Amino acid sequence: MTDITAAGTFALGRRSVNRLGYGAMQLAGPGVFGPPKDRAAALAVLREAVASGVDHIDTSDFYGPHVTNMLIREALHPYPDELVIVTKVGAVRGADGSWNEAGAPAELEQAVHDNLRNLGLDMLDVVNFRVMGHGVSEGSIEAPFTALAELQRQGLIRHLGISNATSAQVAQARGIAEVVCVQNQYNLAQRADDKLIDWLAAAGIAYVPFFPLGGFTPLQSSVLSDVATELGATPMQVALAWLLRRAPNVLLIPGTSSVGHLRENLAAAGLTLAADALAKLDTIGRS
Repeated sequence: MTDITAAGTFALGRRSVNRLGYGAMQLAGPGVFGPPKDRAAALAVLREAVASGVDHIDTSDFYGPHVTNMLIREALHPYPDELVIVTKVGAVRGADGSWNEAGAPAELEQAVHDNLRNLGLDMLDVVNFRVMGHGVSEGSIEAPFTALAELQRQGLIRHLGISNATSAQVAQARGIAEVVCVQNQYNLAQRADDKLIDWLAAAGIAYVPFFPLGGFTPLQSSVLSDVATELGATPMQVALAWLLRRAPNVLLIPGTSSVGHLRENLAAAGLTLAADALAKLDTIGRS
C-alpha cells in the first residue's frame, strides 16, 4: 500500500491533513446527478481511501443531489477522529440536473442543515462558499459569506473557505471571517491562479485545486506523456506530483469511482520529479 504521508501535510484550519485527499464528486451518477452506477464500488472506494491514509474528503450535498454525502455516511460513519470532511454550498440542482445559484441566506442555511443531516454530523468541519457562474467572475460575496459566518458563530460550521473565487473575493471573504482554504480550478495547463497560490502560501492558507487532472476533459499533452514514460508512471500521476511540488499549501482531491484508479492517484505521493522533468512540465502552462 502506498504511503501517502510521503507527500507531507498541511494545515486545514486547526487540523493538519495529508496533502493527498479524495474528491467524492464522481461517486454520483452521470453528470454528477442521480445514484452511482455501482453502489458497492462507490462504498468500497471511500473505505479504501480512508484505509490508505486519506484524512481529507471533499464533497457537497448538491452532488447527486444528496448522493455523495449519503454514501460517505453509509461507508464511513461513525467517522475516524482524524477525518476532515469539507463540503460546499451556494448551488442547488434542478430536476433536469441543472446547476442553479442558491446564495441567499435562507438557502445557505438550508444547505448547511442538509449537509449536517445527510453526513450525520452536528458540526461541519469546513464549508466552502461556491461562487457560481461559468469560470471565475468578479462580484461581491459579502452577503452570502456573512450569512455563513453567522452559521459559524451558531456552532454549525467549524471553518470557512471559498471556491471558484477571484483574489479580490478571497480578500473580501477574509475581511468577514477566517478563510482556511481556497478551492479553484488549477492544473498543469490552467494556471491563472499562480500568484494567488503564492499569496495564500505566505498566509498559511490551503489551496485546493479542483479538476487537478483536467476535469471531464482529461489533460492531453505529449510533454506530459513523455515525462510519464521516462518515469515509468501514468500521465495523471505526473500531473498530481507536479501539483504537490507546485507549493507546500496545495492539497489534492482527485476523484474517481474506481478502487484501482484511486490507488494509482495516491501513488503520486511517492513520485519524485527531477529538475529536468519539472522544466519540461512547466512548458505546458506556457503553451
